[in-house]
Amino acid sequence: MTTAAPVIHPSAVVEAGAKLGAGVVVGPFCYIGNEVQVGDNTTFGPHCSVQGPARIGRDNRFVGHCAIGGEPQDKKYAGERVELVIGERNVFREFCTINRGTGGGGGSTTVGNDNWFLAYTHVAHDCHVGDHCVFSNNATLAGHVTVGDHVILSGFAGIHQFCRIGAHAFIGMGAFVNGDVPPFLMVAQEGYGKPRGINSEGLKRRGFDSERIGAIKRAYRALYMSGASLDEARVRIAEIAGESADVRDFLDFIESGERPLLR
Repeated sequence: MTTAAPVIHPSAVVEAGAKLGAGVVVGPFCYIGNEVQVGDNTTFGPHCSVQGPARIGRDNRFVGHCAIGGEPQDKKYAGERVELVIGERNVFREFCTINRGTGGGGGSTTVGNDNWFLAYTHVAHDCHVGDHCVFSNNATLAGHVTVGDHVILSGFAGIHQFCRIGAHAFIGMGAFVNGDVPPFLMVAQEGYGKPRGINSEGLKRRGFDSERIGAIKRAYRALYMSGASLDEARVRIAEIAGESADVRDFLDFIESGERPLLR
């Protein structure tokens, strides 16, 4: 268990209202604002800024020039108290930006555990990112986006506001997504992103066996390759879901959306 006091570079500014855990390192020219709580062993490289209210868990690494917890980029924001919550063991590379929530959007932006945010990635107000995700360089979320676990956003991918990205999905380089992406899908660039099969390789790496992947493939074909209407496809997917928990998740995702399904 770490008991070492925080290490703060002489050029850094840490406001009196900030709370730093044991072993925290604050590098040169950083700014840590009021109402910022930082868990044990989290490190900030040079020129990072963190605005509060924000709660950051333990063992996170901010490499440098990150702007974390800034006000939401929303004209409706009127200064209400909103926050950012970040979990544990995340890596934020150079020039990452993550904004707090808005009063009208639930009041918080959240990031889970074990995620990897590469350079120039952006998470806007009221977004919710799960665990074990990878955001490649310049991947961007607009406001109110929900991202499930184990999602990969390739470089320059852009997600429209209020969209949902289901667990284990893979968004290809430069794809612009303006509709919900069900779990397990792989989306490729063609103007706005279009489904191009399921993320088979990623599922294999995470221990999905051939039977599970086969059921997901059958659900994908019913929705995207059969030529059936959405209602007809739902009936077929419901039949497959009777034998597959993964397909039940797929169907639940389709039926709970507020934006048009990406098809």
